[in-house]
Amino acid sequence: MTFRRAAIPALVGSLLMTLLLWWAGASTAALQLRGTTQVFDVQSATALRLWLAPWSYDPPAAQFSDGSAADTAFGAGTQYADLYSTAMQIRFVALFVFFLAGALLLVRRIPPAQGRTPATLLALWAWGPVAATLAVTVSAPWLIASRGNGSYRILPQLADVIASSGPAAVFAALLTAPPTVLVARATAKGTDPLPRPSVPPRAARLAASAGTAVVALSLVVLSYTSVAAWIQTSFSGGGLLSEPGDLLRQWLLLGAWTGPRTTPLGHWLLYRAADILLLAVVWWALRLLPGLLTRSTLPAMAAGAVCATVLGLLASQVLHMAIDDTSSIWGPVYVFSSLGNGVPAALTFGTAAGLTAFATLRLAGGRNTGGSTS
Repeated sequence: MTFRRAAIPALVGSLLMTLLLWWAGASTAALQLRGTTQVFDVQSATALRLWLAPWSYDPPAAQFSDGSAADTAFGAGTQYADLYSTAMQIRFVALFVFFLAGALLLVRRIPPAQGRTPATLLALWAWGPVAATLAVTVSAPWLIASRGNGSYRILPQLADVIASSGPAAVFAALLTAPPTVLVARATAKGTDPLPRPSVPPRAARLAASAGTAVVALSLVVLSYTSVAAWIQTSFSGGGLLSEPGDLLRQWLLLGAWTGPRTTPLGHWLLYRAADILLLAVVWWALRLLPGLLTRSTLPAMAAGAVCATVLGLLASQVLHMAIDDTSSIWGPVYVFSSLGNGVPAALTFGTAAGLTAFATLRLAGGRNTGGSTS
């Protein structure tokens, strides 16, 4: 698909994603109305506030307390309120830009034609939480400064802000992806057919295995509790760069696990099944990716691998929810509160997996030759 044709659905998707999260943030005030607890239980209402708070123009303290509490949390003065408003403006502009860039690349390289429509839909859905995480990260310095204590433990504060994009971005992306694909299919009409390239099966499997091994480094090695504890405590610094452990965990750990000594074996195996599901989704997506791309370029492989890692992460989290089965205790909204956790690490290791898979594919001779996929 040409750049101009791909730009139309990318713009539509970016605008829709931004408007959905803006609307979600603006709806936070509705959760404070009388009768909210008659619609939602207390746990669900609290979880919804936490979902929507990162996208609300109202300071979080003002959402749960009176004006005096908000002044205490945000520094007492219009300057801090202005900083918070600036942070939110940067957040939404960055969300639009990051989603636009990713959607443009994905729609161009995985156009919804010749059997690629499901792949395009899943890729755009997975890219939504990634764009939200990047937007939250870019706007974090202004948000931290608006609290009036930006010089205190800035790296842990930064980690806390980055982890806040949450389930709202996942569901907004889920609503954004189908209309974007429909617009992309409409704009692709009348263009020449885009044949799926032929990729040697052995090269595709080797590339997928190499990329999955990179993701497994985070999920299996770094996420083991003793290694994660070492990452948390072994790196130190001074001044503003002190206590980087929380931030490192955000960008390096896809999960957390330990041996079965303190957990019943059956329960432990169920949780490991979720980890296996994540790796299986990543491997299968990377196996198909070279044949889905109209051209296997380095940016396209990296973006596709990031989307594959996020999809695997979401699949494992859904399985975790089914295993836990705590909806009867905490309510259905609370169950989804962990959805989207780990996206920063998925971005880190998904990018590394894509680069590794691209290099392996080239070394194994898997260059595009046209024709149908094998």
